[in-house]
Amino acid sequence: MLVDTHAHLYLDRFDDDRDAVLTRMRNADVEAVVLPAIDLNSIEQAVALSEANTDVFAMTGLHPSTTEDASNDAMATVAEWCAHEQVVAIGESGLDYYWDRSFDDRQQHFFREHIRLAIETELPLVIHNREATDDVLTILEEERAAHPQGERLHGILHCFVDDAATAQRAWDLGFYVGIGGIATFKNSDHDAMLQSIPLERIVLETDAPYLAPQAERGNRNEPAFVRHVATYLADVTDYTLDEIATQTTANARAVYGLPEPQRT
Repeated sequence: MLVDTHAHLYLDRFDDDRDAVLTRMRNADVEAVVLPAIDLNSIEQAVALSEANTDVFAMTGLHPSTTEDASNDAMATVAEWCAHEQVVAIGESGLDYYWDRSFDDRQQHFFREHIRLAIETELPLVIHNREATDDVLTILEEERAAHPQGERLHGILHCFVDDAATAQRAWDLGFYVGIGGIATFKNSDHDAMLQSIPLERIVLETDAPYLAPQAERGNRNEPAFVRHVATYLADVTDYTLDEIATQTTANARAVYGLPEPQRT
């Protein structure tokens, strides 16, 4: 069994065949999928899907790119959703310096608010990081040190593409690294990184509908394709596919507090 720790199944690209996507996921032995939010509307969409499917779980949070237009009281709504039984994490939050550097301060403000909420609720924090690695980790370290219960901080660095030293720094802060389709691309140079990170620190993801793995390049990504990521990881490391499935699933269950699957 596998877990897709990060997929945006509420997006309109799945409107025509969402049920079929979930069926293919189950047929591929993917026991659960977790849906990150990007704005307030997507929290409601993710929760609605999780209420309708016992193997779908939701997050609450604001993607860094949406913080430019987020209202000042948006975090109050994000916090309210933390009490929902199908909400298993806060995210995706973080920093994105790739598209627009004009509101870095606002991104950082909301990121700190998400970190504090994660510490207070003891929910895992799922982090989006694009070209902002040092700031992401420095802010995590600052907030962890400043909060009297900072040791509660934990979560996942989604779409991890940095080196082993960065992975260790993240692990020291209580974070797993999320490995997805980018690692399988022909032009990627991540094999050495994958070989250097202990399997106990890795979770698998798709980021569907984006970043389809090499075997599905050009197609819309979906949770069933997380098996391609697991297979690639087995190909470039000394782990077997069964070992990868068992350990990464255990990691995902641990970080999200997921129940055992209910399927028969």
